[in-house]
Amino acid sequence: MIIAVDFDGTIVQDNYPLIGKERPFAMQTLRMLQDEGHQLILWTVRKGIQLDEAVEWCRERGVEFYAVNKDFPEEDEQQNERYSRKIKVDIFIDDRNVGGLPDWGVIYQMIHEDKTLEEILSEGSGRCKNKRKWWQF
Repeated sequence: MIIAVDFDGTIVQDNYPLIGKERPFAMQTLRMLQDEGHQLILWTVRKGIQLDEAVEWCRERGVEFYAVNKDFPEEDEQQNERYSRKIKVDIFIDDRNVGGLPDWGVIYQMIHEDKTLEEILSEGSGRCKNKRKWWQF
């Protein structure tokens, strides 16, 4: 599977432009997914030095991305200026997801067991921390 992963707020707590603290089990989960043969793409608004710092931060923790902000490593960046930057992946992992970011253990379970969040929650084996609880007054 090809999986796009956001950095700020997803892998680390949002402290942009600095690198925040790692979200619990984020890097461990990404390493496990990588070990299972999934291709990980870092998909972030970071660029330049801040992007290089994020890539190196992940590399130091054992995660090498298949590509960064593009579909494949050889993709021509100049060509990207003329075309849509929507990448072609199977899954996006992002803190801006509808309903918030599930715990990384739940994310792994969804991918590894090919289950929906609803299936995992109905089994009672997962927790989901919502970023915003707009329905609660």
